[in-house]
Amino acid sequence: MRRFQITAIAAATALVAFSLSVGAGAADAPAKPEAAADKPGLPPFPADASVHQSIHLGAKTLGYTATVGSLPVRDAEGKKIAEVVFTAYTLDGPHDPNRPVTFAFNGGPGAASVYLNLGAIGPRRIQFGAQGDSPSDPVALRDNPGTWLDFTDLVFIDPVGTGYSRSLVKQDETDKTFFTIDGDISYLSRIVYDWLSKNGRMASPKYVVGESYGGYRAPAISHYLQVKMGVGVSGVVMLSPALDGRNAADPDTSPMSWAATLPSMTAANYERQGKTLTPALMADVEAYARTDYITDLLRGVRDQAAVDRIVAKVAAYTGLDPTEVRRAGGRIESRAFLRELYRDQGRLGSWYDSNVTAYDPYPFAPEQRTGDPILDGIYAPTTSAMVDFVTRQVGWKVDAHYEALNGEVNQHWEKHWFTSIESASDLREALAIDPKMKALIVHGYDDLSCPYFQTEMVVAQIPQMGAADRLEVRVYPGGHMFYSRPESQAALRRDVMALYGARS
Repeated sequence: MRRFQITAIAAATALVAFSLSVGAGAADAPAKPEAAADKPGLPPFPADASVHQSIHLGAKTLGYTATVGSLPVRDAEGKKIAEVVFTAYTLDGPHDPNRPVTFAFNGGPGAASVYLNLGAIGPRRIQFGAQGDSPSDPVALRDNPGTWLDFTDLVFIDPVGTGYSRSLVKQDETDKTFFTIDGDISYLSRIVYDWLSKNGRMASPKYVVGESYGGYRAPAISHYLQVKMGVGVSGVVMLSPALDGRNAADPDTSPMSWAATLPSMTAANYERQGKTLTPALMADVEAYARTDYITDLLRGVRDQAAVDRIVAKVAAYTGLDPTEVRRAGGRIESRAFLRELYRDQGRLGSWYDSNVTAYDPYPFAPEQRTGDPILDGIYAPTTSAMVDFVTRQVGWKVDAHYEALNGEVNQHWEKHWFTSIESASDLREALAIDPKMKALIVHGYDDLSCPYFQTEMVVAQIPQMGAADRLEVRVYPGGHMFYSRPESQAALRRDVMALYGARS
């Protein structure tokens, strides 16, 4: 198995442009619900619903309105072909034309925006994704100390096939229109445009945030909004992003994908030793990964001296048995790494945070036969919490199943998508177009699905355009969902506030 191969939902963790003819008021609930294009049996969505809530944030109490609703997607002839559901949080009080609005996307493909919403930046949260969290834990929402709501309104968008968002056309047309890299960016950018237009927020400062595959989406959507929709974006934030999957296309000849994950494996080893992860601690392995490690990998397996050097270094950094490292030629496949790491304990590590483990129900099978400890663990609490919030608290009564992680979407996505995606060029072009735009990329040290060092190697090739703080990379303790750790979530909030120019 190739080390970056994505299975059913892969990274919780993309652009066939087509014309979407939606007027500024097209999302308003019609007097007579419009029939689904090819699915007339589907019950219509209810009108948008809102509820007033409040949150205690430090010494402040913030009143806000939570709204759940939908926006239509139409084809060039005006036929409604999909309905995209959003959850918006807007601060109550006098209108401030300078108050930003931020659009948030998760990844997969096939993941709803619930993870950023109820885990990272929304006003309410539940705990998930850390060692010791359980699918049967209570799902009561609590005030989120890491929320961004005090300095920006928030709009969480669920792509077609995730959350309650749905296609209204047959599967073949759905696949061609929504489940392609280009098509995904096109219609989601139009959804951002339509929400701004419908809610009278075109003049507001605008930001885009994405996690995992959403981290690929964020710069691509920002650039598309700039050059195709006529909407300027003030900043983009990428959490654990998959910016460039092309290095994974041929790991047999390219050393880059192996170098990308070695620092994350080392970070996991250091944490198991009780060390605190810092840039200074990680500097040595990062320097090795981008120099001697790559050079010796390029020398090839016939150079025994190079192989010996690799084995000694990689074993020391990762904590693996040198015999296992030699058997792999110093090229450590991430899933094999996770299996070997805890085999003597009968446990499996997560691809999203290698120090989060679960029991292996098939410990003697030659390959892993069960799901990922984090993905399997977060599905129940996030689904239950979001359904309760939408249907009971907000009162948006919908007759449908909520898809927090939809494996069918992932399976229907265009072939070879992961080794085709690349939005670093969108990022550099968006920054070049707008000299006032800023970007922040954040990662967890222990993430093997979207390793932080991959991003650092990509960003190193983007020229500095203006001040150095226009494009920054930050790495925190934790994994893909590093915000499950309170101290890392607090660090994220501080760094994002600096990007927005906000004060605590």
